[in-house]
Amino acid sequence: MICRSEGAHSRAYFPEAFPAFKPEQARDSDYSMPLSIQQARAVGELLCTTTTDVLWAPSRNRIHQVRPGATLACRVGSGQATYHRHDQRDQVHRITYGLRMVMAKYQSQTAAGWLSSREIIRFRYFDGILSPRNLLAHTCVHEFAHLLQQVAGQRRHGSVHNQEFYRILHELHADGSADAVKEALGMAADRLGLSLPETAFVVPEPTDMRARWRVGDAVSFGSRSRVHSGTVQKVNSKTCTVTVSQGKQGLRYRVPFALLRREGHTTLDPITLNPITLK
Repeated sequence: MICRSEGAHSRAYFPEAFPAFKPEQARDSDYSMPLSIQQARAVGELLCTTTTDVLWAPSRNRIHQVRPGATLACRVGSGQATYHRHDQRDQVHRITYGLRMVMAKYQSQTAAGWLSSREIIRFRYFDGILSPRNLLAHTCVHEFAHLLQQVAGQRRHGSVHNQEFYRILHELHADGSADAVKEALGMAADRLGLSLPETAFVVPEPTDMRARWRVGDAVSFGSRSRVHSGTVQKVNSKTCTVTVSQGKQGLRYRVPFALLRREGHTTLDPITLNPITLK
C-alpha cells in the first residue's frame, strides 16, 4: 500500500508527486534560498535519520505490540514524490523523501501549494509559521503519521487523509514529537554546516491567488522537463481545472494556484534556476 501525501476524468496535480516552480503571483519573501542537488540530498538524508531516531525509535516497542516484526526504511528519492509505503509481505514501512520536494520547500515561491503548508497554516502547527525548517519537520511528522495510521489499520482505499490520520497528526504535534523533530533537524544541520532556516515565508492569501485566474486563461505548469500547457476550464476554491491537449484526447488537471503560470511569461527552472520562457 502507498500513502501519497502530497498528488476519473480530472487528475489532481499536487506537490509531493510533481515538480513545482515559481508562480507569477508569489510575493517577495523574507527568505528564499535555492539549494543545489547535493545540498538537497544531504538535507534529505537528515530527514531520514531524524525520522528513524526521533519518531520511529521511541515508538518501536508500541508498534511491535500491534505489528510484531515491523521495520522502517527511509530513503531519498530522486524526484518530487514523498510518501509512505507499507510492504505487507515483509512488514517494512518505507518512507521516501523526494529530493526535489526538499528543494521546493526552501523557496517561498514553491512552498504555498503544498499540503504540508496548508496543514501548518490551517492547524497552526509551529504557530502557523511557514519556513524551510518548519515545512521539512512537519513533512517528517506527516509521513510518520501515515505509518502509525497504517499500523492502526485506519488507512483505507480512497480514505488516506481521513479523520484518524489527522487525529494521529494532531497528537504528534501536541505531545512534543514535532518540536523534537524540528530541534533535531536544526541541530544536525548546524553540525553539518547545512542551512535550514526558520525565517518565515511571506505567501499570498488564497483569495488573492484565486482572483488572478479566469476561465479561458492560457496557462502552463510543471518543470522544464515536463511542462504542460492548457486552458483554465474552472476556477475552484484552491485550484484551477486545466484542460491539456494530448493527441486527440484532452486531459484535465486540478492545479493549485501557486503552480500555475500564464503562457508567455518567464519563470525559473526549479533545478538549474535558469530562466525559461513558456510559450
